[in-house]
Amino acid sequence: MAISKFQAIVQQKCPRCHQGNMFVHPSYNLIAYQKMHSNCPVCGLRFEIEPGFFWGGMYLSYALNVAQSVTLGIATYFLLGDPSPWVYLSIIIGAIFLFMPINFRYGRVLMLHWFSPIKFDTSYSK
Repeated sequence: MAISKFQAIVQQKCPRCHQGNMFVHPSYNLIAYQKMHSNCPVCGLRFEIEPGFFWGGMYLSYALNVAQSVTLGIATYFLLGDPSPWVYLSIIIGAIFLFMPINFRYGRVLMLHWFSPIKFDTSYSK
């Protein structure tokens, strides 16, 4: 049974078959979180469509980082009553490092699912 596009994005699955994992290791593996399969293990799709394709993923990762930082800044203001700038910096920079593997991965996943010509094909799903 095929999963939805949203589920495929959340579970970091191939955009064509929605079944193959895009990354070799789970995201909590902080040593090799960035190691990605070159081809989908299920349908054989080459993930890097052209050289430098994932440079766009870097910009998406940056956008995720900015959204996260703004959200944390606003939450810090309301929850802690406008603390010193060092508290803001500590919380935001700590969160940037904490969420770095997730932002890196979702930058690439969103790049493949949203900005590539690859579409879901039921003939590749098992």
